Amino acid sequence: MEVKTIATFECEVIQKEYELVGQSITANFPESFPDAAIKVQMDFEKRIDEIKNCKNKHVLLSPYMCNDIVATYFACVEVGVLTEIPEGMIGFNLPMTEYAKISCSNKTIDQGYTKIFAWMGENGYKQKWYDKSFPIEIYYLEEGAEEEVVEILIPIQ
Repeated sequence: MEVKTIATFECEVIQKEYELVGQSITANFPESFPDAAIKVQMDFEKRIDEIKNCKNKHVLLSPYMCNDIVATYFACVEVGVLTEIPEGMIGFNLPMTEYAKISCSNKTIDQGYTKIFAWMGENGYKQKWYDKSFPIEIYYLEEGAEEEVVEILIPIQ
């Protein structure tokens, strides 16, 4: 039987574009997190079936923006086409962007951030700040799992 390694901490550079539909929450940062993020994700999971053209309802994408005062955190799924957006949700496109990516888990996400930023520095990458891009956390949901795979994507220039 093959043992699945969740937190590989492997880093790489990828290019990706996303069409997303989801919900968001804005709250004080850092004191309201991770509770605010968990709340929006749980609320969104109850409504996933309302979204047309959903590519995979078991892959939750969470772009975010933060300025050390407040943070806006999204819970989204990728869609094939931005057409029907359910009431109370938002649909948006993240254009083709180059990202530094690391694989970790929901239990090792802090280590994931430390390692991806160290790797970026060692390899001469700088974070791209909010020029049609956001950092993204991607959660691979498994029903009943205590630990799930998470990828962190940091836009780079």
